[in-house]
Amino acid sequence: MTATIAPESGPLSRDGFARLLYAEWTKFRTVRGWVIAMVVAALLIAGFGIWASSGGQACGTMMPGGQIVAQRCPGPPLGPGGEAVTDSFYFVRQPLRGDGSLTVRVTALAGGTPSANPDGPFTAGLQPWAKAGIIVAASLRPGSAYAAMLVTGGHGVRMQDDYTGDLAGPGGAVPAASPRWLRLVRSGDMLNGYESADGTHWIRVGTARLAGLPSVVPAGLFVTSPDSVTAESSSPTLATAVFDHVVMPAAGPRGAWRGGPVGPVGAAAAPGGRFRLADGQFTVSGAGDIAPAVANSSWSAKPADHSLTGAFAGLIVVIVVGTMFMTAEYRRGLIRTTLAASPDRPRVLAAKAIVIGSAAFVAGLAAAAGAVLIGTDIANSNGTPLFPEPWPTELRIIAGTAALIAVAAILTLAIATIVRRSATAILIVIVVIVIPFVLSAPPGIPTGLTDWLLRVTPAAAFALQQPAPQYYQVQANYIPSSGYFPLAPWTGFAVLCGWTLLALVLAAYLLRRRDA
Repeated sequence: MTATIAPESGPLSRDGFARLLYAEWTKFRTVRGWVIAMVVAALLIAGFGIWASSGGQACGTMMPGGQIVAQRCPGPPLGPGGEAVTDSFYFVRQPLRGDGSLTVRVTALAGGTPSANPDGPFTAGLQPWAKAGIIVAASLRPGSAYAAMLVTGGHGVRMQDDYTGDLAGPGGAVPAASPRWLRLVRSGDMLNGYESADGTHWIRVGTARLAGLPSVVPAGLFVTSPDSVTAESSSPTLATAVFDHVVMPAAGPRGAWRGGPVGPVGAAAAPGGRFRLADGQFTVSGAGDIAPAVANSSWSAKPADHSLTGAFAGLIVVIVVGTMFMTAEYRRGLIRTTLAASPDRPRVLAAKAIVIGSAAFVAGLAAAAGAVLIGTDIANSNGTPLFPEPWPTELRIIAGTAALIAVAAILTLAIATIVRRSATAILIVIVVIVIPFVLSAPPGIPTGLTDWLLRVTPAAAFALQQPAPQYYQVQANYIPSSGYFPLAPWTGFAVLCGWTLLALVLAAYLLRRRDA
């Protein structure tokens, strides 16, 4: 290391701190190994991400003669807001012409497996978010705008619209002794949802506006039952509901009711789906869900965070550089020169933190942006579908990854100042950041343990890479190996910042108390 620092006379001013900052930057950039290591870290992050994106395979259609023609794999349908959605259910419907209403009484809702006999007794296994009710949709196309009044297996009466809208009505199940009345009233683009315990006294649950709703739309009864999800697997389920007192003034004759599975995968997603009408009573069975899609679900679409699989490799390199930025001075005895030139030791630590954090942020930002943008282009050229994400989410994933790496570098610097040994500092940072995340991936690790680790350790910051929100009304496996974390993205990052601030305070205290 050839950089030297001239002693300063008098108290440190802003200009003095600027000179100190410039001196630390000079140290960093004149040690070629550190600069090269930062470039290597960026290349690892970008390179692994691009490699992961290039692994996608296009789907194919077999033509007569056995020839397979490659084509783009189907991705999830898109809702009115451009979000990925799951839109698969059993629908008993008639056209609703113009303004009108639809009223129904739900007398039973039970669940079972695809092998359950809809004509036989109800079996156990009703999913908490199984749904049965009435719906008005813009069309039968997956992802169409809709509004629905429904009862659920475990969350009471709800009004839902356009996949992300969810308003709660009265709670409780639907026993035969206490049936639920539901009503939807259309007035132009506005849909009002009501519920009643007796069919006479109605309470409005909510209102939805479906912009551009056609004058003639499909409306009727529907049933869904999402997959039963565990940490190890998921399996399809079936729900059966009984409706009566169906009143739809704008509907055609009773025989005009038509039933069938709706969705991009049709009957494959609704085994056992059917309906039967007898003596004014509808018995409807169905599977699937009408809800926002979950990233890393059964769809083959890849979220943006799949391009950041190299973040760990790059992070470890940055951890090593952050450690050496402090311990190298102790090992070579240059820390005495640094502290003699700048007696205010906490400001020396602050300058080093700014330099290493800035260098790590720039390297991480360039690498993450390259991995996501180039990976997206490669995936598109390979015909691999991508999970649709709004640009603010993609920006948060890219900038958040860079911020995570930068703050991790500062945490490493602080720990290196505390322990003064390179190997020990590197080991500590890897244990508190990398190991908790790695433990969350293998099967068999208790969910409670991984949830706790990703709440209280600096590894919580990896929530910044979460590709989509966790929806209360969506039954899914929200675990880190699926891209979901127990804390919100910026809350998880705040945990890392808190640990880093604590380490910096302790490092500044020890730096002042101990001899160089």
